[in-house]
Amino acid sequence: MSEVSLRAQAIRPFVVMDVVARAKALEASGRDIVRMEIGDPDFPTPDVIKRAAEAALDADDTGYTQSAGLPDLRDAITQHYSDAYGVTIDAADIIVTQGTSPAMLLLFGALLDPGDEVIISDPCYPAYSNYISFLGGVPVPIRVRAAEGFRFRIDEVRAAITPRTRAIMINSPANPMGTVLAPDDLKALAALAEETGIWIASDEIYHGLQFDGPSHSILEYTDRAFVLNGFSKAYAMTGWRLGYLIAPRQFVRPAEVIQQNFFLCANHFVQVAGTVALLEAQGDVARMRERYDERRRFLVPALRDIGLEIAVEPTGAFYVFADASAWGADSLALSGRLLEEAGVAVAPGIDFGPGGEGFLRFSYATSLDRLHDGVDRLRDWAQHA
Repeated sequence: MSEVSLRAQAIRPFVVMDVVARAKALEASGRDIVRMEIGDPDFPTPDVIKRAAEAALDADDTGYTQSAGLPDLRDAITQHYSDAYGVTIDAADIIVTQGTSPAMLLLFGALLDPGDEVIISDPCYPAYSNYISFLGGVPVPIRVRAAEGFRFRIDEVRAAITPRTRAIMINSPANPMGTVLAPDDLKALAALAEETGIWIASDEIYHGLQFDGPSHSILEYTDRAFVLNGFSKAYAMTGWRLGYLIAPRQFVRPAEVIQQNFFLCANHFVQVAGTVALLEAQGDVARMRERYDERRRFLVPALRDIGLEIAVEPTGAFYVFADASAWGADSLALSGRLLEEAGVAVAPGIDFGPGGEGFLRFSYATSLDRLHDGVDRLRDWAQHA
């Protein structure tokens, strides 16, 4: 019998992190690698946020806070959702976490009993199914199609609902696809949740990074929703590890108890910086968004020009999910070849579910110059492979 738990053995690796490790090893050996594999913004955290953290450290804000988070930060989150989406949230319904990943544990830990089901898209961010399974739940994948912008078909969602279904997981703008659910999609999903009594779990971490108009929160359309959000992406704060969960009132105390036991609280001085990010850094977010959009407008046609298929224009986050099956059906093997032979690191589509096989995810969270270098290397590789 293995000494490693079955629970641990069942978790699939997040393969892109293995790509990161190999890319770093090649760089350490002297290779120049164009890094397009991971969603880690290349922009520095805005100065106003860094100054707030420095001031908090100088003020010795280094102890524990309330498990739910600093009141000032929770108030700033309510103000942000009012300003951005026109929705009213009670600060008592917010729990601040060390990134959105712990918020997922709180959400599914408070919601699921063993055997309960959560509908997810295929492809999707792989941590969703791992969190659900780790807590004894059952992820129920529904294939979404590139030609339809990776949107759910409501009739297929309805058909997947069983007496054990507790939630539908959505992510817009989406990782890995970079696509956005239109208001009509959100309305339809919200109506289905109201009709059936299930919940919507909405990962809104890429809000603020949409290029065809404002992002829309699920809370604009229903109260039967949990929201995951944070500061990593739009504010270029990945390493700060700061996120939050907005939950229906009956789930807040159970989620807070999980937080008390597993994480205690998020870092005090980081929470102070997050408050300032929401209140004072929106201009910085807008400027970074403009730069991302410039990169997107280069990368999408450039990838099409070298033989990759992008059925629907991505309009959010900082990803392009391209059909690379013309270069090889095995996306993991293909990404390995591109890294070793072309010096370009990308994420294999299979990492995001069976529906991602044959695709590659390209991150444009890197400079325009490096994106040009990467496309040139890929074009040369494709011509000589």
